[in-house]
Amino acid sequence: MSAVPVTIGVRMPLPGAADAASDATAVPGAPLVDTYSRVHRDLRISLTDRCSLRCTYCMPEQGNEWLARTSILSLDEIVEVARVAAAAGITTFRLTGGEPLLRTDIVDVVRRLARLRGPDGQPVEIAMTTNGIRLDEVLSDLIDAGLHRVNISLDTLRHDRFRELTRRDRLDDVLAGIAAAAASDLRPLKINAVAMRGVNDDELVDLVAFAVAHSAQMRFIEQMPLDAGHTWSRENMVTREEILQALSSRWTLTPVPGRGGAPAERWMLDGGPDTVGVIASVTAPFCGDCDRLRLTADGQLRNCLFSTTEYDLLPILRAPGAEDSRADGIDGMLRACVRGKLPGHAINEPSFLQPARGMNAIGG
Repeated sequence: MSAVPVTIGVRMPLPGAADAASDATAVPGAPLVDTYSRVHRDLRISLTDRCSLRCTYCMPEQGNEWLARTSILSLDEIVEVARVAAAAGITTFRLTGGEPLLRTDIVDVVRRLARLRGPDGQPVEIAMTTNGIRLDEVLSDLIDAGLHRVNISLDTLRHDRFRELTRRDRLDDVLAGIAAAAASDLRPLKINAVAMRGVNDDELVDLVAFAVAHSAQMRFIEQMPLDAGHTWSRENMVTREEILQALSSRWTLTPVPGRGGAPAERWMLDGGPDTVGVIASVTAPFCGDCDRLRLTADGQLRNCLFSTTEYDLLPILRAPGAEDSRADGIDGMLRACVRGKLPGHAINEPSFLQPARGMNAIGG
């Protein structure tokens, strides 16, 4: 059995046995370290490409080509990959989509992943990124199952704007999910918004004030070229500097040191303790400290959000044979994926190509 990375129509061979034998990182259980000395500790697992919203910057309202249901990873397959990843030093599993709460087995996913332990015997951390719809209904069960943290997407506080932006009238459902999370012990609670020119750039201060009132950290994300329709334009993106300038009209911003591999830079508001974050993937890339890998809902490993290469785990997961041999194959594919990671996404280079998949099919 040979599993290979796939680059949009091109099949690429894995490194040969001699290469693997000479690579210290190929030893099962060793940390996942790429050729630029980045140690990978975070695996983002997409549970589905489907979503209860149709955000204009993510996917069209109609005509979406969904992943075949037969290709979607089962709960057992997700856990099998995660167990090998945890043994290799992955300490955080973030559940994404599409919308992860659309999985009917979402509580079982959390429960089984939360049982995993790393090489040092320490439990892993389970986080989730969600649009908040249904969160108030299932949050208690998710917490009991072992959920540690949650990020909730909220791009606007205006009902009319929410309907226009998401093509759905579900703002009250999202707000109910945020209220439930704020009333829980899940901390830090984070609220994410994509900043868009002429869409919600007049609400930046209001969104931060809303987050602070709910004991949450607001995080603004520069709009990235990850929409399924490939309509992204740099001119419509609100930059990091513009976001900070808008917020400075209300608060004194003081940088928070010690970012590490976190995607968001943080600033204290008027000396703290409240903070705001900015994820500036376009104007201030943080690739040099990236410690994340991604697993798509159909079993493809990705070493970068913007990668055009995927590493197919399905032939390994669905091949007959002993679980031990599958674990070796998964471990080898994880390490091949890490070894293939580039120094950065090159989004600001003329040669940059937008991934064929939209954000909903990659996983947030």
